[in-house]
Amino acid sequence: MVEFSMANAEAFIDEDDEEPGEEIESAPPLNVGEEREINSNGLKKKLLKLGHAWETPEFGDEVTVHYDGILLDGTKSVSTRDKGEPVTFKLGQEKVAAGLDCGIVTMRKGETALFTLPSDTGFGSADSDEVSWNSVVQYEVELISWIRVVDICKDGGIIKKIMEKGELIGPPGDLDEVLVRYEVRQLDGVTVAKTPEHGEEFYVKDGLFCQALPKAIKTMRKGEKVNLIVQPQYASVDGGVDSENGVPSILPSSILSIDLELVSFKPVINVTGDLGVLKKILKEGEGTLTANEGASVTIRYTAKLEDGTLFEKRGFDGEDALKFITDEEQVITGLDQAVTTMKKGERAIVTVKPDYGFGSTEVKRDLAMVPPCSTIIFEVEMLEFAKEKDTREMNKHERIEVAQRKKDEGNLLFKDGKYQRAMKKYEKAVDYINEDEPFEDDDQRIVKSLRLSCWLNSAACCLKRNEFQEAIKHCSKVLEVESCNVKALYRRAQAFMETADLHLAELDIKKALEIDPENREVKLIQKTLKQLQAESNKRDAKLYTTMFTRLSNENSSAAKRLKVEETDSKNEENVGEINMR
Repeated sequence: MVEFSMANAEAFIDEDDEEPGEEIESAPPLNVGEEREINSNGLKKKLLKLGHAWETPEFGDEVTVHYDGILLDGTKSVSTRDKGEPVTFKLGQEKVAAGLDCGIVTMRKGETALFTLPSDTGFGSADSDEVSWNSVVQYEVELISWIRVVDICKDGGIIKKIMEKGELIGPPGDLDEVLVRYEVRQLDGVTVAKTPEHGEEFYVKDGLFCQALPKAIKTMRKGEKVNLIVQPQYASVDGGVDSENGVPSILPSSILSIDLELVSFKPVINVTGDLGVLKKILKEGEGTLTANEGASVTIRYTAKLEDGTLFEKRGFDGEDALKFITDEEQVITGLDQAVTTMKKGERAIVTVKPDYGFGSTEVKRDLAMVPPCSTIIFEVEMLEFAKEKDTREMNKHERIEVAQRKKDEGNLLFKDGKYQRAMKKYEKAVDYINEDEPFEDDDQRIVKSLRLSCWLNSAACCLKRNEFQEAIKHCSKVLEVESCNVKALYRRAQAFMETADLHLAELDIKKALEIDPENREVKLIQKTLKQLQAESNKRDAKLYTTMFTRLSNENSSAAKRLKVEETDSKNEENVGEINMR
């Protein structure tokens, strides 16, 4: 038998970037009876029979094939068909012939092809002693099937063999709830753990049995069945497994074989990004559209505390469903934000933490009291919704009308002290009349006035919310368009005073009074500014006095030390002279 090392196999790989077995880029598929060189090392492939589907195996996969090894003179060197059964091996280990694997990775299930392996790269049969080192050998290969093999952690610790493919749904994430079935065996075949027939449900992030399971599940699709070979570092179970009904526990050094099926899973969406609102989808909705901000929605729901106490329900037992407009604070923030992610017909469990619910307040609802700092669990169904009309669907006049209406709504909210909601209205108003599309002259004047008004009002909201840098940004937008806008100078000066940028505040006030010398509000903050400047000057004077005093003391101490050192030095010199005498 002729043996070939991996070095011989590596000789098949050219120094170019071409992947082993890669067909010539952009080459059309082979027709039956057609032959072509499929890589730069001279490997030829002749298609004898078309395969099924479109997938091909990859290096590392386990393939099952029939093959005949044939010399160019027609002599058959080896044949699995003569032995009556196909062979199974892992691609990339050159089990049949060095280089043949590079051809098999181009094949589809059920395909038969004839591969010609050139002699100058050291190809030959690994199964026949009759083949010389430099013989040109042909292999007629039928790809019966293959099992995809995945090294999940890239360290050989969890090897996954896909026994049955799943649907195009998944894989699940850390937050998702999954239903699985599994059976765990040691390598001697002894079963050490097994789920009930109906399976076991858990959240991926919480883990189950051993750490290999959640890692594998995050690579699987719904309905997929796999076999896992798990090394000891991923097979350990916290506290060990005290087996019931005579099933033995797992030793720390055990290698496990796990048959695992991902039966189903419920996606869990982190709505707010901070785990404050989680949505677990129980039933997928229709289509792809979801309710957006400003949409009119109709939902039915039940609301419970974590202990199961039902405190509210709508849309059941003859009651009317709840209708509201999203992003209008008509329901608690958590429910509002979750609903904007839902499709028509979708049903979900929405878990709302206190910061997105009723906070630290005790609230009386229809069926029970909600204690302070309660986590709330809604089961919600989206019955229907109507999205707010998109700006792209409007003509210019409609966009101006909607922008004006949004601005007016913002003004009402501002008067009610709802500054954040007012800011959102102003932002939406500006979005409807953005600068991407030009308006006619008459409309342009209206649009300019609306933009400036919304930016100024947003700055006022920011001042109320102590968001001074944002206030400065909004005022600066106005001043870029209208440099002599007294309101923008006035509000930016207020923000500068709050951020202790007194010099910048002084410049804005000075300019505002040059434009409008009698402006009462500007004069008032000028007085405030002068007081702040006086206080700042006093602090600075005190600071500098302290600094100078400290420096003076340090200099005095240094001078005294120097005099002492000079006196000591002279005394030493005098003593030295006396000793010399």
